[in-house]
Amino acid sequence: MGEGRVKGHNGLTYAEAGVDIDAGNRLVDRIKPAAKATARPGVLGGLGGFGALFDLKAAGYSDPVLVAATDGVGTKLRIAIDTGNVDTIGIDLVAMCVNDLVCQGAEPLFFLDYFATGKLDVDQAARIVSGIAAGCSGSGCALIGGETAEMPGMYRAGDFDLAGFAVGAMERGQALPSGVAEGDVILGLGSNGVHSNGYSFVRKVVELSGLGWDAPCPWAEGSLGEALLAPTRLYVRPALAAIRAGGVHGLAHITGGGLTENPPRLLPEGEAPLACEIDLDAFALPPVFRWLAETANMAEPELLKTFNCGIGMILVVDPARADAIADLLAGEGEAVTRLGRIAAAGPGGAPVVYKGRLL
Repeated sequence: MGEGRVKGHNGLTYAEAGVDIDAGNRLVDRIKPAAKATARPGVLGGLGGFGALFDLKAAGYSDPVLVAATDGVGTKLRIAIDTGNVDTIGIDLVAMCVNDLVCQGAEPLFFLDYFATGKLDVDQAARIVSGIAAGCSGSGCALIGGETAEMPGMYRAGDFDLAGFAVGAMERGQALPSGVAEGDVILGLGSNGVHSNGYSFVRKVVELSGLGWDAPCPWAEGSLGEALLAPTRLYVRPALAAIRAGGVHGLAHITGGGLTENPPRLLPEGEAPLACEIDLDAFALPPVFRWLAETANMAEPELLKTFNCGIGMILVVDPARADAIADLLAGEGEAVTRLGRIAAAGPGGAPVVYKGRLL
């Protein structure tokens, strides 16, 4: 009897198993002010409940359709962890979700995050969540909840993972894309760099280069790690302003698949085949992508289907409204490029046709 009991031990605690509930509570207290600062019309209550409440009528909707999106930031996390620079990775997390929502024509309303780690570092986690809150504030949505999971044995020391979940709304009948037609103009909005896709490739290229994260950046001021952690641009406010002004037929967030695979998602099905004609001479390839391409000896087609190449979001617009929308977007602080047009697909049926060259 009792052979399995540790002699002289009064009983195992959860903390001894590696999970510190008190640390989790301290984190919630730390992040409450940041979350509260993101409040917007429609938010009911604060952090701490079993669920989060949101009032669509108070947000101004009469016949809403909800739109949801979830995403992460991929292996960009590895750079944040290895450099200790975790302050902006939360912005990436929010951007990857809300930039997708606005492509449907939806206004992001609220956001929830999932943060998982082996052992909770309250200071590090608070910095990460503060970045998430900054991303929410920048896109007009509220941080109304989340989950912090401390899971010893699941992650190596210092490692963590992030996921995000955003919900938005639009009035019924306002979904995008809608009305994309031959002759429409394609406008491109400049990116902040690599954003949050292709980082497994980026990390491999950095390995090939022989540089460390703290090495001087070959194309900009500061360290290589700092440059590659430039946060994903938040396009929500300017995109919504353009949509509300009228004449926007569709938007595409240029994420995984790059300029080759994302624009075709705007094209209507079941009609005469259309294609996105994109003029590569219309914009300059940013230095980060030129460095990646030259270091890895990338062919141009591979570059175009891997990275955003300097264009983080495209809008397909009515040609009669193209100049006005471009001016509006520029007034919102965007670098706007007239990339090309929607045309009839050629004999091969390729949904994206490139003119000019990047490299």
